[in-house]
Amino acid sequence: MEKGDLLMASGAASRSEDEESMAGQKRSMSQVSGVIPKRRSSSRFIKRKKFDDELVESSLAKSCSRAKGPSGMEPGRCSGSEPSSSEKKKQVSKSVSVPVAASPTPSPSTTKRMKKSKQPLQVTKDLGRWKPADDLLLINAVLQTNDLTAVHLGMKFSCRFSLREVQERWYALLYDPIISKMACQAMRQLHPEAIAAIQSKVLYSKAEEELLSSIGSTSQPTLETFQELLNTHPHVLYPSRTAKSLQIHWQLMKQYYLLEDQTVQPLPKGDQVLNFSDAEDMIDDSKLKDARDEALEHELTVADRRHKREIRQLEQELHKWQVLVDSITGMSSPDFDNQTLAVLRGRMVRYLMRSREITLGRATKDNQIDVDLSLEGPAWKISRKQGVIKLKNNGDFFIVNEGRRPLYIDGRPVLAGNKWKLSNNSVVEIACLRFVFLINQDLIALIKAEAAKINQQ
Repeated sequence: MEKGDLLMASGAASRSEDEESMAGQKRSMSQVSGVIPKRRSSSRFIKRKKFDDELVESSLAKSCSRAKGPSGMEPGRCSGSEPSSSEKKKQVSKSVSVPVAASPTPSPSTTKRMKKSKQPLQVTKDLGRWKPADDLLLINAVLQTNDLTAVHLGMKFSCRFSLREVQERWYALLYDPIISKMACQAMRQLHPEAIAAIQSKVLYSKAEEELLSSIGSTSQPTLETFQELLNTHPHVLYPSRTAKSLQIHWQLMKQYYLLEDQTVQPLPKGDQVLNFSDAEDMIDDSKLKDARDEALEHELTVADRRHKREIRQLEQELHKWQVLVDSITGMSSPDFDNQTLAVLRGRMVRYLMRSREITLGRATKDNQIDVDLSLEGPAWKISRKQGVIKLKNNGDFFIVNEGRRPLYIDGRPVLAGNKWKLSNNSVVEIACLRFVFLINQDLIALIKAEAAKINQQ
């Protein structure tokens, strides 16, 4: 019994060794012929956590795969890494037979993917600037007018297209299956409100304009009139037309003399062409005059009287003005005449002193002064009567402060009620305004000489 058992065990072991050798020969033959045996596997990816040694091996495998060359031969191990036990088994099995790299034949799935990736690029390149709204507008307008030139002139697209671009787009929608399919898909995705807005912009056909021109220009049609047209002629009028849109288009036709009972006068032949001046001469002025408005005429006469009274008042005050205000054009010294005693010169204007006493301040309706300092700049801090400049018999000028704020003469303050002597080129500061006081030395010398003669007598 023991011998029989031993024989049976040895026979089973030899049989298993023969099967393994036959399976190894078949595997090697399949590798040599390039045919990979089919095996059952699941396409579902099962996620599981990797341990530390597997993470290290996967990173090493990725770095080795990057180092692979185009020849299909697997390079050796990466430097500094030891093969694991599974890698040793794979190397032993691969050393038995090295397969010859066969020419890879693309699978049908890859060819389909390549075709799909190429087609959208070509389609988007052909679509260009045309939007789905432009395509819908173009189709509806052509169906109404059957004229691409009229569509190009009368329709407003999202971009300014030339006539050639409109023609090419229409032919592409008709004869290019890819572009027409893409355009139809895009137009189906438009919102109903956008479609209604596009359809309301469609041009009017000749039949529609003939129907509208039948309404007389002298009549006053209402919305009910155009609603009756919509109800009685639904086969002629576009479905998106409304009574309001028909009324607006009829008014435009009336404005441009396109109705049946309207005629445009032809231009006269020959050289006698009516120009604007001739037409103006033909107008009767008596017909253009409006009716008299007595209330308006009364208001105009009252205003005229008031203005004349103000002018007379200004003329009467001219002889009282002792200071003339001249605009300064440069920094050149002023030219004194025989009547100018001194000049108070500012940045914008200069004041000529032609009397022995002048008043400085801010002019108002109730207060008239000789020198209005508001002409020089902002004078809201200046009193209505800020000061007085006087010339004495001995030829000296004095300024008296009669305002609330102090004056500054050459940097020295002059308080209210005090006076200060002015010399030639003295700097007078009043609030935020600055002036230079210049004296006519020749005229003052004559005045001093006359005063001396009087004192001697």
